[in-house]
Amino acid sequence: MFYFWHLFISDMAGLSSTFMLSVTDWTLIAICAMLIGMSKTGVPGVSMIVVPTLAIIFGGKQSTGILLPILIFADIFAVAYYHRHANWKHLVRALPWALAGLLLALWIGNQVNDQQFKRMIGIIVFVSIALMIWKDYGYMKNEFTPDQWWFAALLGITGGFATMIGNVAGPIFAIYLLAMHLEKNSYIGTTAWFFFIVNLSKFPLQALVWNNISLNTLKIDLIVFPAIALGAWLGIFAVQRIPEATYKWLVIVITVISAFLVFI
Repeated sequence: MFYFWHLFISDMAGLSSTFMLSVTDWTLIAICAMLIGMSKTGVPGVSMIVVPTLAIIFGGKQSTGILLPILIFADIFAVAYYHRHANWKHLVRALPWALAGLLLALWIGNQVNDQQFKRMIGIIVFVSIALMIWKDYGYMKNEFTPDQWWFAALLGITGGFATMIGNVAGPIFAIYLLAMHLEKNSYIGTTAWFFFIVNLSKFPLQALVWNNISLNTLKIDLIVFPAIALGAWLGIFAVQRIPEATYKWLVIVITVISAFLVFI
């Protein structure tokens, strides 16, 4: 037991030296992991705060490599709990377009610097807010039917691009599912499967093309795994106590607040 504890401390010390991490940084990373767990099991938008925090600690592109395995760990909790509630009709319609968005972002990501990364993240989230407003005050009044192929294509490509660039596709996919008027558990289950599939697809692309996932970054992710599990449990506990009508507006309000945090 002492031997394994010694290895754990040595690993943390080595990683702290490699990435120049302070105790404050480790605390923030653990909090970010917990928030990711909460967001994946139903507390909307809180993971958006994670994006700018990790970008400050690690830099734009490197932070996406740190965050992706954390997201996949949290996706497993979400899929395990909500897998029966997924609406596969809407999921299958959006997935091919999202994968196309991943490939577009993969190419663009090699052409920009860290500051441009952050700006793109902020712009994408602000656009998603505009789309939310348009959804609530536009298509309902004009009897627009979001069941058309181009709606899934537009948000699928945009979501795929956003998740590859900065792991911020949550608000965009939220627009798609809210437009379909899914009930709360179906919304969470469909979101869980969508991001589990998309995030697994991103892993080899980021590891082999962007080279921002390594053994050292994976060690950081494993160290904060207990925080992910705690967040997943807290998310399940919280979402069971949020009324259906309140849930939709909570998604929108937290997304608006998060967008400003991302853009700063």
